Amino acid sequence: MTVFLNVFVTIMNIIYLFYKILPIQNKIVMISRQSNEVNIDFNLLGEKLSKKYKIVYLCKTLDGGVKSTFMEKICYFLHMFKQMYHLATSKVCILDSYCPIVSILHHKKQLKVIQIWHSIGTMKMFGYTSLNKKEGSTYKIAKTMKMHKNYDMVCASSNAYKQHLQKGFDVEASIIKIFTLPRVDLLKDKKYENKIKNKIYKKYPELKEKTNVLYAPTFRKNEESFNRKLNELIDNIDFSKYNLIIKQHPLTKIKINDNRAIIDNSFSTFDMLFITDKLISDYSCIIYEAGIRNIPLYFYDYDIEKYEIIRGLAIDYDQLPGYSEPKAKDIVDSLSKPYDIKYLKKFIKKYVTNTNNCTKKLVSEIERYMKNE
Repeated sequence: MTVFLNVFVTIMNIIYLFYKILPIQNKIVMISRQSNEVNIDFNLLGEKLSKKYKIVYLCKTLDGGVKSTFMEKICYFLHMFKQMYHLATSKVCILDSYCPIVSILHHKKQLKVIQIWHSIGTMKMFGYTSLNKKEGSTYKIAKTMKMHKNYDMVCASSNAYKQHLQKGFDVEASIIKIFTLPRVDLLKDKKYENKIKNKIYKKYPELKEKTNVLYAPTFRKNEESFNRKLNELIDNIDFSKYNLIIKQHPLTKIKINDNRAIIDNSFSTFDMLFITDKLISDYSCIIYEAGIRNIPLYFYDYDIEKYEIIRGLAIDYDQLPGYSEPKAKDIVDSLSKPYDIKYLKKFIKKYVTNTNNCTKKLVSEIERYMKNE
């Protein structure tokens, strides 16, 4: 495998030499493997930056990774040539995830790469901290593919998050800067909140009538046990008191056929937070967005011991602000217990040190790189 990857890296760099002949434009390319749609953070940055610079969005997933189909791999391979063209002709590249082409190529000195990542705070091991774990990469592949190399700046939402990112990306601490993701501006924007609420209530008018519980779990590669535990959660919810909204991870293959719960595919998990009264999650960083909105958190951690082995957690799980229970009945019972909102606010303040003008501040920093300051 590593022999094939070494050949691949060499060939791509040879091809890239011809792209690098092309002139640099006053352009910013934003690349994501998280979704096929332009995400919130890219949109907010693009709205401001497009007034001065050309903006190109390259958002494409390879859902199955190495296990994806042959045709999916071919389609993504062809997409890499588009990435190479825009990397060779841009001044700045902004990433929200790992992009192999950014890491393996030898770029022009003028290109600056900014990694904003896709989560506000820390939770799971990733990158170099999850090497050789079942859900992580291997050391040999990471080294061959130069995983997370070529970054000029990495954004962190606080100093408490800095060390986790430094280890995960295997970068120098000096390139990690404190900039919170632009989406935080929307979490505090009343106009946006009212607009989203109206849209959601129009589709689901019943959400106005009871306490809304959002279940937003992380993705697990083995989904059999998750499917059983999800059904247990549904069975234990008191639907006379609660609306249960389920937002599954985009990569999940599970199909839920239970009309007691709302299985939503129309709105993002982020937008659903605006009508959420209580959030049940597990190891997902959605808890930080919810925490900024002072939404009580509950952790349905039925597989925590196994998850620690196959992936690993980067945070002291006992210090999380909320109730943690491995059984569906117990996590549902905890929804009616008193909640320490002061501890939640203290926790969020530790991991998100700036919640004002996040877009404006990051745009100013990106413009410094565009001006080569």
